[in-house]
Amino acid sequence: MNKLLITGATTMITLTSAAHAQSSVTLYGLIDAGLTYTSNERTAPGSGHSSWQMTSGAVQDSRWGLRGAEDLGAGMKAVFALESGFDVNNGQYTSGNRIFNRQAWVGVSSREYGALTLGRQTDLMVDFVAPLSLTGTEFGGTHFAHPFDIDNLNDSFQINNAVKYMSPAFYGFRLGALYGFSNQAGGFTNNRAYSFGLSYVSGAWNFAVGYLQLNSSARTPAQLNANGAVTDTTAASLQSALTTSAVPIGVLADKQRTLGAGVNYTFGPAVAGFVYSQSKITRFFQTNLSVNFQNFEGNFRYAFTPAVEFSGAYTYSRAGGNGGGGIPHWNQVSAMADYRLSRRTDVYVQGAWQRVSPSGTSPLGVAWINGVSNPSSTTTQVQASAGLRHRF
Repeated sequence: MNKLLITGATTMITLTSAAHAQSSVTLYGLIDAGLTYTSNERTAPGSGHSSWQMTSGAVQDSRWGLRGAEDLGAGMKAVFALESGFDVNNGQYTSGNRIFNRQAWVGVSSREYGALTLGRQTDLMVDFVAPLSLTGTEFGGTHFAHPFDIDNLNDSFQINNAVKYMSPAFYGFRLGALYGFSNQAGGFTNNRAYSFGLSYVSGAWNFAVGYLQLNSSARTPAQLNANGAVTDTTAASLQSALTTSAVPIGVLADKQRTLGAGVNYTFGPAVAGFVYSQSKITRFFQTNLSVNFQNFEGNFRYAFTPAVEFSGAYTYSRAGGNGGGGIPHWNQVSAMADYRLSRRTDVYVQGAWQRVSPSGTSPLGVAWINGVSNPSSTTTQVQASAGLRHRF
């Protein structure tokens, strides 16, 4: 009888272990905190002051999340992700009152056919092109972004109501597609989004191309479809230079079309890369104003040892169109040194210098390093940060 009880208990433990092995939930996160110096922050028209601030996410946004998977058999899995960004200085959400402001999706994946997911997700510029740019990686991040993060390579906003497909790797190729619904009766195109991406990896070479389009009806902020594809307050830099709106400027225009491409080449402990992006925005606020942004980024990183790494980038940007005042030009140089204390914890110092050459009276012609609280009161701005980053 005792033997039978022991055998039964052992069987139950084995079955329970097997069930647990077929499904899993992982808690993960990243905390990035440090001190940042910024020069020439505008405090009033025509005046400015330098600032010292404790900052959260100088390189990567602090976040925590849950990932899960359940084995459905035949190489299929049910998968989900819930991810929330927060400010480590005060513990608040970084995007309105959303609990899971960075990601919230569920779907199915297959080793053979890829993954289909539904919910709040990143676009394909973020998934394919951003990893080849220092702003989209742990080697540069927030302050390395192109002016106003107009191409969203720093993942300043995500897409709501999105259906997304990501293929498996096939002879080095991988592709993806996304569609974000407006969710508005009688307004199918009012605040919708769609995106495509393609990558190819061959030996030391990594190539990628991405496309993102935001559609609206050139609405004013009061008329915006607040339940549509893009409703974040985190990508407010560009529109703050033009307006007091709190949503990406492309949603307040007839159309924003962003195309990007990049390449990385790895040789020994070094990686060199180049990224190009172009964003065309048409008809601000039901007017005929339009603008065309172009960004050219060259980047490089080198691992001196497994614990010590240096990275740097130079970005040239320009904006033209009929938005008034001609064509501003931006030059930005960024650099970062990182030391790993362990596999999960590192310390870093990094900085960026930006200079704008404004043309005429264009409101776009301001020096404003991404992630800094205020634009510069002059044509230049300098930012420097030292911080600690921990992953769990």
